[in-house]
Amino acid sequence: MAKVIVVLNRSVWLVRPILLLAVITCVLFTPVVEAQLPTLPPELEKVRVALEKYQDPFTAVREGYRSNLGCVEYPQGGSPGHVPYLPGGMGVHFAHVTPAGPVPDPMRPNILVYEPDGDKLRLVAAEWLIPLATGIKERPQLFGHPFDGPMEGHYPLQPIGLHHYDLHVWLWKANPAGLFSPTNPHLKCSGYGYRLQEEAPKLVPHP
Repeated sequence: MAKVIVVLNRSVWLVRPILLLAVITCVLFTPVVEAQLPTLPPELEKVRVALEKYQDPFTAVREGYRSNLGCVEYPQGGSPGHVPYLPGGMGVHFAHVTPAGPVPDPMRPNILVYEPDGDKLRLVAAEWLIPLATGIKERPQLFGHPFDGPMEGHYPLQPIGLHHYDLHVWLWKANPAGLFSPTNPHLKCSGYGYRLQEEAPKLVPHP
């Protein structure tokens, strides 16, 4: 009986390092899971799938989108007479070279919004922009949601005289302020070379 006990004790001491090795292996080699994409209604899920190719900003440039370089933040949010932004970031905008018309195309946003991620840019949102100069007669809507504005241009990256409506949709980054909120408190421009902390643009009357 004593011999059996000794054998069992030796077995326990052999099993312990094997279990420890297995735990270390799991920790070291378990793949990192990316942040979960926000849940979208079917209409917007189709838009996200169609725009997924623009996760590569080179593809966006090749297909007519141009970066304005600045990563925009609104640390104070909007004050009276200005667009009522909540404090947060708005990211790096890539605007399409085709002039915007009075009717938004749900499958082709005017602007793609990226977030700095180390030395990369990660696609987080899309934006539809309609200038008042297009002759638009009333506040536009898309995906059942009204556009923000009308407002002045986002100086210094846009001329102040670019009076427009716009609509942001956070297709790839969850936004606690809301799917259609212009700003996202979780978007940060810290460490990015062209960081801009702006004041919310002024509201303008619809002509």
